Amino acid sequence: MDAQHFDIALIGSGSANSFPGPEFAGRSIVQIDRGVGPAHVFGGTCLNLGCIPTKMLVHTADLAHAPAESARFGVTSALRHVDWPAIRDRIFGRLDAISTGGEQYRADHVDNQNLTLLRGTARFTGPRALAVTLADGTEQHITANTIVIGAGSRPAFPPIDGIDQARAHTSDTIMRIPELPSSLAILGSGVVAVEMAHIFASLGVEVTLIARSERVLRQADADVSERLTRVLDERLHLITGMTTTSVRRDSEGVLLRGTRDGAEVEVRAQELLVATGRISNADLLDVDAAGIDTHPDGRIVVDPYQRVLGGGEVLEGIWALGDVSSAHQLKHVANHEQKTVRHNVLHPGSMLRSDTMPIPSGVFTDPQVAWVGMDERAATAHAEASGRQIRVARQDYAGIAYGWALEDTDGFAKIIVDAETTEILGAHIIGVEATTLIQLLIQAMSTGQTARDIATTQYWIHPAMPELIENALLQVTD
Repeated sequence: MDAQHFDIALIGSGSANSFPGPEFAGRSIVQIDRGVGPAHVFGGTCLNLGCIPTKMLVHTADLAHAPAESARFGVTSALRHVDWPAIRDRIFGRLDAISTGGEQYRADHVDNQNLTLLRGTARFTGPRALAVTLADGTEQHITANTIVIGAGSRPAFPPIDGIDQARAHTSDTIMRIPELPSSLAILGSGVVAVEMAHIFASLGVEVTLIARSERVLRQADADVSERLTRVLDERLHLITGMTTTSVRRDSEGVLLRGTRDGAEVEVRAQELLVATGRISNADLLDVDAAGIDTHPDGRIVVDPYQRVLGGGEVLEGIWALGDVSSAHQLKHVANHEQKTVRHNVLHPGSMLRSDTMPIPSGVFTDPQVAWVGMDERAATAHAEASGRQIRVARQDYAGIAYGWALEDTDGFAKIIVDAETTEILGAHIIGVEATTLIQLLIQAMSTGQTARDIATTQYWIHPAMPELIENALLQVTD
């Protein structure tokens, strides 16, 4: 079969969907998208299965959880009812329309006269050559001068006996369930696991969170991770240090068996959510056929300009962005990498690197968690290796006026700086609006401002939440 040639081939419809634009009006583009989730919807994970629907659920969960906290403020209130179908349909009624509209825009709008949308699964058949299996089972062959891979990632299943037959949910399916279960077991302790634990526990589900490690959110600073572990342990059934060995589904739900401290453990729940991580979709693309290098975990190898490597060398004309190649699996990282690829394809003589800024993370639990830069352990090692010294500030929410209003006894900010220059090496926050408060420190680190610069050269509104940051900075700038 003869191949159809294009100037540019895009794989994916997440961050890669922002690549086409008027700058490419003179070039032919094919966009190939298999879709995400069981329904293979257009628009990528964030829109349909990830960041956006989960945050819409988190806000609902925060409202549902508020009555449980009101008594200590002298207010008596109660959660009377949770209408899950109404919650679910409100969220996905909005997002599904955006997904459908986005697909129709790419397929039919006058803005995309130079773009052909193919709904199907792409695989490499050679360097800059693809075969696309369409929905009707037919195959179309494509060649392109430039290929941009934004194929994303998918939930990973751990090798546990019986898990494939347990009809377990992942983040792809749990948000569209018909009704709330009476109980939910969650395997995992990372971002997805703790956010889902907050959501479903707040909505009245009996949640058991099963962590193989001794603390949740291990990628966070140890102090933050330990604090979140304690808070979750007080709020729901948290089992740490458990190795799950088998999963079975029966007429009563799911039964998980494992070991903890040498003892046998059993957990029973109506439903099971597996949230043990995500894997790159590179393996679905037959990247070996194009000579593309992959990391041990399956991610495509790219250089700092997002060019794909093969045999350790740049494969001309092939680029990758987002979860298919990034270790960070963050939408804001994928968006930034897309902008980098777009610039570099348009301006090959003045290419930009994508690795020039510190990468922040936010976790929408209750309390929220956010961080940027090095944790204390990494900063200490860095200082020892470079002959420098660090200073570490820790400011509790309970120590600022707005924290008194919140009656917050759990939250804190931790900021790590170079002892001499007060360069900010890392910042970590657990508490109310942590994901908002961290942005001031992200900006400082990205623009080269020191702790001394931002602590002493501006007014800080009193009494407001940012005083948490001000007071922490003042500890390391005296």
